[in-house]
Amino acid sequence: MEDIIRTFFARYERLFAQALAGEAEMEEVAALYAPEFIAASPAGVKAGRNDDQLRQAMAQGYAHYRAIGTKKMTIREIRLSPMDALHCVAHVGWTALYDRSDAPEIAIEFEVHYLVQILDGTPRVFGWVTGDEEALLKQHGIV
Repeated sequence: MEDIIRTFFARYERLFAQALAGEAEMEEVAALYAPEFIAASPAGVKAGRNDDQLRQAMAQGYAHYRAIGTKKMTIREIRLSPMDALHCVAHVGWTALYDRSDAPEIAIEFEVHYLVQILDGTPRVFGWVTGDEEALLKQHGIV
């Protein structure tokens, strides 16, 4: 399971880099996610479907990241908490690098907890839990 998950998140990281460069295909990004998913953050819990609305939201999200100066998003570490042979929580430590025209670049570390299911050898995210991204960006003067 660990090798499959690490390979999966290497692809996730690569697609994120392409999206930050404005070069990602949203279909390929959407393929990382299950047909339905849940997301939890301080803003609440939401359920969604892997459909055109998700692709549009992702494209808008990447555009927002570019607009606030996000230059790079790299994985620092991955820790797994297996639940059974097909499911795990992947605790992914990210480092985001921001280019601020009026100040030196800044790196911000954060963690996202992804719920991952592996069916027929293919992993897909069916949920994630995040902290307060907006507060973290404000704390560092990004937004």
